[in-house]
Amino acid sequence: MAAIPTELGTKKISTLIKEYAIPGIIAMTASSLYNMVDSIFIGHIPDAGALAISGLAVTFPLMNISTALGTLVGVGAATMISVLLGQKNYAVAGKVLTNEVALNILVGALFTVVTLLWMDPILTFFGASPNTLPYAREYMVIIALGNIVTHLYFGLNSIIRSSGNPRLAMGLTLFTVTSNAILDPVFIYVLGMGIQGAALATVLCQMMALGYTLRYFSDPSRLLHLQWKHLFRIDWRIAKDSLAIGMGPFLMNLASCIVVLFINQQLLRYGGDLAIGAYGIVNRIGFLFVMIVMGFNQGMQPIAGYNYGARQYSRVRDVYVKTALWATLVWTVGWIIAVFMPRPAVSLFTSDPALRDMAVRGLRIMTLVGPIIGFQMVTTNLFQCLGMVNKSIFLSLTRQLIFLLPCIYFLPVLTGDETGVWYSFPISDFLASLTTAIFAVGLLRKLGRLRDGDDPAILGSKI
Repeated sequence: MAAIPTELGTKKISTLIKEYAIPGIIAMTASSLYNMVDSIFIGHIPDAGALAISGLAVTFPLMNISTALGTLVGVGAATMISVLLGQKNYAVAGKVLTNEVALNILVGALFTVVTLLWMDPILTFFGASPNTLPYAREYMVIIALGNIVTHLYFGLNSIIRSSGNPRLAMGLTLFTVTSNAILDPVFIYVLGMGIQGAALATVLCQMMALGYTLRYFSDPSRLLHLQWKHLFRIDWRIAKDSLAIGMGPFLMNLASCIVVLFINQQLLRYGGDLAIGAYGIVNRIGFLFVMIVMGFNQGMQPIAGYNYGARQYSRVRDVYVKTALWATLVWTVGWIIAVFMPRPAVSLFTSDPALRDMAVRGLRIMTLVGPIIGFQMVTTNLFQCLGMVNKSIFLSLTRQLIFLLPCIYFLPVLTGDETGVWYSFPISDFLASLTTAIFAVGLLRKLGRLRDGDDPAILGSKI
């Protein structure tokens, strides 16, 4: 029988971070490049690049909704499985895995049906103009048809990592990135499919990776494997607990969708189609550093979850502090690139002078306080790892809804152009990080009062 590694509770934390975070970083960076590849090839489609990339940017809110639904199911299941493995409760962990697959199929199918039925009104609501709607529709129809595949692939990939096999999770992600980079130019340029070719390449690559993933989890010799006979018998008690844990990242992604909706509407109003395209480019560049930090978070998640389940609180504190320091360093590098070398980065996506100049300006402004973003992301993820759902949800919402939305609404009125939208980001990042720091201090104090082996209930609540 394949065993679940117990090294999470014994090996040196810095060593574990390297072993678990590095594959996660590579996988998430590759995932970021996976998205960037589409944008780069689409942005250079002859006679359509600028409008095509603006059309792609319009699909971001809808794709964020899909991501939000996927994280609602997948992140909660991965977190539960990490804790259950720490408690050596393999039977229930297998039930959670099977439940995750069934819920992803159900949620993914509902999203596909709704999206296809109301595609044009949804995209228009998200900021598509008559010029960009055809490109957005062509891309999104294929993505919607492959939505179940996307949900299952990313959800199960996260569980592979949480169950102690980060290298396989990384390898599958690298496979999808490499194959997508090969298929994109073939479908877009050689076969003349344009933006549809980029979408088709994306779905096909995920489908191939999902096939291997399902085979991996179908092996009954593994302690954690799919129980196919229970696939369509959803255990709603498990589902409820899983969805509760996943509610934080779900709301964060849903909030991101709402925010991008307002961003697109304000950019269209004050800067036109090119402003939306510029934001699409800036968002893709920033997304690279977000995904690197998410790689650190994914490395931290099984370590923190396992040790919390094993009541080794000193190790939970240690992995959090080290991960937060690394995340801060990552965003510092991102800030240096964005402020001092923005033009080469933007030029990867477009050769249109007007679009390039607008994106360079937006990138510099949006990342003014970049170094503090990593700390906020890691802290929010830690609360999720420990099952502190309410605090995780609140911190997930502070930047995107509580602080960012009012800025997006009022600042463009004051500046009279899209500059107000760009400045909304550093302001909200600063306020959200300040709020997160207050919560982090409180959590570290609670963990400091617990000795390894103590029941967390002695503090009067689940920490």
